[in-house]
Amino acid sequence: MPVKISPSILTSDFLELKADIQRLEAAGADMLHLDVMDGVFVPNISFGVPVISSVKKHTSLPLDIHLMIDRPHRYIRQFAEYADWLGFHYEAGSDVEETLKKIKKSGCRACLTIKPCTAPEEIFRFLPLCDMVLVMSVEPGFGGQSFLPSALDKLSALRDEAARRSLDIELEVDGGINGETAPLAAKSGATVLVAGNYIFSADNMRDRVKEIKSL
Repeated sequence: MPVKISPSILTSDFLELKADIQRLEAAGADMLHLDVMDGVFVPNISFGVPVISSVKKHTSLPLDIHLMIDRPHRYIRQFAEYADWLGFHYEAGSDVEETLKKIKKSGCRACLTIKPCTAPEEIFRFLPLCDMVLVMSVEPGFGGQSFLPSALDKLSALRDEAARRSLDIELEVDGGINGETAPLAAKSGATVLVAGNYIFSADNMRDRVKEIKSL
């Protein structure tokens, strides 16, 4: 299965966001990763529905919305209006099963996310309700962090459990993805790679996306 690239717009210059999205489309990105932070669940604040609504108007790429917010079940309806993939954190204080069902009922594909401190076995029971699982390979809240190798074992465990249950689930990894870590993550089972700094810092985004996919 070819790996998909989901660039995180958190690294973009927001005054140039439309142009950056157009460059990402031309570069061959498969979806756009949007990190929603509330300053409560993570110690940072990013953006919310108004920005995402504007992004939706200017791209045909699927939106991969990552809710890093407290008790995300309260906001599923608002974000589901714009999301193709809608994910939230296992650790965020919502009823996980009910929130996954709510996302799927809304018409979005459901993604469950785990922080570096969470063992993958804790979410095995929820896998039948997931379309994707996101493994954080950095502490959520800030871009530019180094990749945590412990994410590789988590990806492998989730891949093996999904295979054991005959489940067709995307495995996404977010944080520190670059030319060295991308092939390691893919080898461990990742099918979707979130990349921010590594793509946006490139002189040519198209070459950088092609490089990651070729690895």
